[in-house]
This record gives sequence, C-alpha cells and structure tokens, in this order.
Amino acid sequence: MSDIPRRAAARTARLAALPLGFAGRTALGLGKRAVGAAADVISADIQQRTAEQLFSVLGQLKGGAMKFGQALSVLEAAMPDEMAGPYRQALTKLQEAAPPMPVANVHKALAEQLGADWRERFTEFDDSPAAAASIGQVHRAVWKLPPSRKGAKPKTVPVAVKIQYPGAAEALVSDLKQLSRLAGMFKIIQPGMDIKPLVNELRARIVEELDYAMEAESQAIFAEAFAGDDDIYVPRVLAHAERVLVTEWVDGTPLAKVISDGTEEERDEAGRLMATLHFSAPGRCGLLHADPHPGNFRILPDGRLGVIDFGAVARLPGGHPEPIGRLVRLALAGDAQGVADGLRDEGFIKPDDDIDAEAVLTFLRPMIEPVAVDEFRFTRAWMRGEAQRLSNPRSPAFQLSRKLNLPPSYLLIHRVTIGSIGVLSQLEAKAPYRAILQKWLPGFAPVA
Repeated sequence: MSDIPRRAAARTARLAALPLGFAGRTALGLGKRAVGAAADVISADIQQRTAEQLFSVLGQLKGGAMKFGQALSVLEAAMPDEMAGPYRQALTKLQEAAPPMPVANVHKALAEQLGADWRERFTEFDDSPAAAASIGQVHRAVWKLPPSRKGAKPKTVPVAVKIQYPGAAEALVSDLKQLSRLAGMFKIIQPGMDIKPLVNELRARIVEELDYAMEAESQAIFAEAFAGDDDIYVPRVLAHAERVLVTEWVDGTPLAKVISDGTEEERDEAGRLMATLHFSAPGRCGLLHADPHPGNFRILPDGRLGVIDFGAVARLPGGHPEPIGRLVRLALAGDAQGVADGLRDEGFIKPDDDIDAEAVLTFLRPMIEPVAVDEFRFTRAWMRGEAQRLSNPRSPAFQLSRKLNLPPSYLLIHRVTIGSIGVLSQLEAKAPYRAILQKWLPGFAPVA
C-alpha cells in the first residue's frame, strides 16, 4: 500500500463510490423484495455490505476519512441491536489497523525529520508498524537515552515512534470536504444524527493534529500532571520533530479488547478510570484529552489506564467550566428555574426565547441519571434509548432540543463528553460516577 493517495480525483472517486455502492445494494434489495424476500433479511444484508465497504474505504484512505470513522466509532453503542452487529467488527478494525507506508518511505521520513544519522539514536527499530492512526503510523523501537554522566553507558527505553503520513494535510482537507457531502450515507448508521457539525468540528482541529510539536507539548503537560498517579499513566515524550514523535512505549490490553472480551469487573474498572481521566485532567493540567475512541487507551498490567495520542486536546486553563457542575447540581435538586436561568446565562437558551423551565428540566433529567445515584451502569440499551429520544421528530425532547443552542465554547467539551459516554456504554461499565464528579467537577456539590 502506498502513502495516502494525494490526488484529489483519486480520493474523491473512492469516497464517491460509497453512496453509489449503497444505491446499487438498495436497488438489489428492492429487486429481491419484489420476488418475495423478507424485508428484514434484505435490510441486514444491505447494512453488512455497507459496513464492509464504508469502513474498508475509510481505513484505506487514512487521513480525514479515517479520522472521521474513528470519531464516529464511539457512537456505535447508540445503534439499534439489529444494526450494531455488522458495524462493530468493522469499527474495531478501523480503530486498531490501517494499511502501512512502504518501508522506504518510513526511512526517508525519519532521515528528513531526525537527521541522516537517525539510526544511531536507536538500538532497535521495527520496520513493520505496530499500529496505524488517521494521520500517521506507529513503530516500536528502542531509544538511546543520553548518558547520566561522562563515560557512563547509555541507557535505553522501549519507545513508540509516530510518523506522519506524507500528504496527510492535503488528504485531511480533501476528505473532510467530501465527507460533508455524504451526510445521507451516514444516516444509515444513526438516523437523525447530523454529520455536518462533526465534520466541521474535525476540520477545525486539523491544524493542531498535524502539529507534532504542539502534540508533544500537550503530552508532556499531561505526563507531568499524572506522574506517579495510581490510576492514569501518560508516557513521556523523548523527542519530536515536525512529522515525527518519539514517546515511551505503552504495554497493555487495548480498551477495544476489554470491551469485547473483558469480565464485568474489568469493564467496570475501565469505566471508572475513563471517567476519572475525563473529569480530573482539566483541573490537574488545564487540558482535556479530546479523542476518546478505544484505540487510544490501554489497561496496563498494574491496572492503570494508559493514555496515548494527544493530537486532539481541549484547552481548559480553568478546568471544566463551573456552570456545568452547578447546573447539573441544580437539575438534580429539581430547581427548574435555576437551571433555565443558568442555561440562558451561558447561551444555551437564546435571550428572547420563551422556553418552559419545567420542560427543560424534564428534557435534562434522563441525561443526568448516571449521577443521580451512588452507582450507575451505562449500557448500550440506555444510550440507544437516549439517542432515540433525542432524534425522534415526534418526541417532545426532539422538539425542545431544536430550540436549544450549543455555544461554540462548549462544542468540543460536548463532543468529547458524548464520545466518552459512548465508550462507557460500549464497556457497559458500572462505577460511582457521582463521587467522581463530586471530587473533580467545579460547581458540583454532594446531593442529599
């Protein structure tokens, strides 16, 4: 497999083939229906074939297409049972693997980024990638550390070497332009889901994710904040260049494996760790890990949550916004007017909109159910129920949601929170989420 296809025409043709292929399968399904085939069998066949083509193309194209697929994958738990099966396997493959760059291109990139003598900085370097992401791939290697004193023998450390795909910037821009035109295609996955805001938000993060110097800085801040932590492990950054990033290697069980094969106890503990990371990081280091798909997490042998890939972060220097915790607390206390007033102050309700405060509280109560009790178990059924409640045009929740606004300052926090809830629902994890919020979320106080 060559590098990311950079010619716009070639990439556009692949993406354009997706809706065409779906149209062909739909026509075939109608033909079968005309001769008496069961509608549910036809639908399942179309869904499975669509899943195989959709995520195969996204994975091959890498770039923005794969980044979009990874962002979308956390919503898998919201799909109806009859649709989730065909997608689950394809989504997991997308998160964990993609076709690699040729070895010659890997060596060329390392020479350009680390210098012609790049091999001297390693004692070992595996030419076969250990993992692939949306804009780069990761190689396992052993890095030479500077000697602690003159004449001392250099120490070594296992490392992950992330190398950005040549042409990644052009691919990201091209893919996201095309994907924004294919919203109808993705409604097969989740009817009622508006794809365009997600594509627009991903486009806004492109520059940051392509900047490995910025990623190195973010990861170093996280690593310092969580150094010696009992729950969270963040690998140190050892070197970086414009398109190469060298960090400590993280051994452990991929979170996707815990989701698929973990025991109930293992999944519950993974959920507690994920929630702890989400709510504690902004207060501890002013940053929020903003790419919560399972491929970015490992459960270490000592039980800690290993966190990788800091290309996407939200900068929250004051921690999570205090109004979030305060408004959740007021909602749990049943203070409908206080919630409505707070939402209006933050821009969720427009100043001139006359919205019934009790209706707003009724709208919010199912969403805050996980922190209304001492312990809560997220499930796929719970998330599907919420997705259906909010996307059904006949639902009062859907009608009210159309009157609410999402202020730009909350957009990324909202997306990351929804993504994290999607992972917790995939884990079907039970944990004391309310206690986690009480410890880490500003404005959230104990509820009687």
